[in-house]
Amino acid sequence: MSGTARPRKHSLTLRGHRTSVSLEDAFWHELRRIAVAEGKSVNELIAEIDAARGVTSGLASAVRVFVLERAKAGPR
Repeated sequence: MSGTARPRKHSLTLRGHRTSVSLEDAFWHELRRIAVAEGKSVNELIAEIDAARGVTSGLASAVRVFVLERAKAGPR
């Protein structure tokens, strides 16, 4: 996959507050693909991940784990 291994920061709004998430291009690409497949925006999908993550992990880590788990689960 083309892109960079260096994380890229994207700004978004969660629960009415602006924040940013830094992820590698491969994760952004896959996250967008999942969002489209589910008929959601990336913001909506990240908001769901954020709500489910608890306080033990950072948001970027939670997104990476979510994407990895989806990849391991195969096509839906």
